[in-house]
Amino acid sequence: MKHSIAGAAAALLIGLSPVVSMAETIRVTLQLPETHSLGVNWKDFAGIVEEKSGGKLKVQLYSSAQLFKDKEVPTAVGSGAVEAGSAFIGRFAGSVPAVDVVSIPFIFGSEAHIRAAVAPGSDLRAALDAAILKETNCRVLWWQAFGRNIYLNNGSAIRTPADIADKKVRTYGKVHGWTIQALGGAPTLMSGSKQFLAYQQGAVDVGMTGASAVKSRKLHEVMDYMTLTFDSAIEFVAVINNDFYEGLSDKHRAVIDAAAAEVEQKLRDQIYAEEAEIVEEMKGNMTVVELTGAQRAAWVAATAGVVDRFVEETGATGRAAVAAVKAAD
Repeated sequence: MKHSIAGAAAALLIGLSPVVSMAETIRVTLQLPETHSLGVNWKDFAGIVEEKSGGKLKVQLYSSAQLFKDKEVPTAVGSGAVEAGSAFIGRFAGSVPAVDVVSIPFIFGSEAHIRAAVAPGSDLRAALDAAILKETNCRVLWWQAFGRNIYLNNGSAIRTPADIADKKVRTYGKVHGWTIQALGGAPTLMSGSKQFLAYQQGAVDVGMTGASAVKSRKLHEVMDYMTLTFDSAIEFVAVINNDFYEGLSDKHRAVIDAAAAEVEQKLRDQIYAEEAEIVEEMKGNMTVVELTGAQRAAWVAATAGVVDRFVEETGATGRAAVAAVKAAD
């Protein structure tokens, strides 16, 4: 009942019809343009769902944070203000702190390690997806690979942990903030859509993001250096309001589940190849810095305490999440 009331009220506030009047329409709030990989991923999902349902399910995309900013997505989807959406998984950390495990620096040793740890049915996925559903009323349809974390700045290249010291750094999650603190910098939590102006106006000295965002948000126009630390995985989740989902027919739920599984695999297969392509493309617009083995080792050593802080703050669930990631290697 409380979700239905909240959903109706929120929908009216943003000028949209409540869930109950659009029972076969899935409105989706996105943070990035439809041309970005995550937007294309949702368009693929929409095409499959509409075709397999014979047009009885419709998917409407609202890109570039038209409806909600990323930090608002868990509440917006969970309440029913909008049926579905995507957000960086760290936006669910307020309800499920263990989701931030993917942001622990250097916890993943390789792309293959990331794939194994976050694969559908993995121990990590089973625990986190269930917790998100229980705590937020958001059902995870699929995880959206976004690539790996990099740093952006102007002036001189970031190569060592000392280059972060005393710098104001844009972050996009609590654990990223801990990472910056471990490196001697000052974290500033900021939505992805605010990056361009923040960098252009010098509101922060350094940015953290993914390579694909450098291109899609045109960050290369306001930042001169891109450092490929690849220190953590950037994972978004595609979620749907569970009341809406449960209200669909068995046939339509099956269509949605099958489409989600298909587009998750497709995106994960292409994202790292695309990441490499974008890095090469950006070399024509900015200076790209690749760390040496010794430099990477220095970053690993400087941020080693973050995992201990994570376990201390998240308790048994966080410890289990760390163990699940390490066991997948």
